[in-house]
Amino acid sequence: MAVLVANEYIDFNGLKDLLGVTDGNLASHIKHLEKKKYVRFSKEFVDRKPKTRYFATEEGRTAFEQHIKAIEQLLK
Repeated sequence: MAVLVANEYIDFNGLKDLLGVTDGNLASHIKHLEKKKYVRFSKEFVDRKPKTRYFATEEGRTAFEQHIKAIEQLLK
């Protein structure tokens, strides 16, 4: 979520490379975030290859901010 909150969007391969995870592992985590309505996606074809972009939703941004605040409270 930190990557999505800090950027307008990130594509699947960029996120996979950044996190150093497998396709299946990332897909599983993204699916969970989609079910919670924390992320949304768009799909398009670029040079006949599928390109999926992920975006943080307002609900996702709010949940992430609350998570960070909770961590900060624990550290105080």
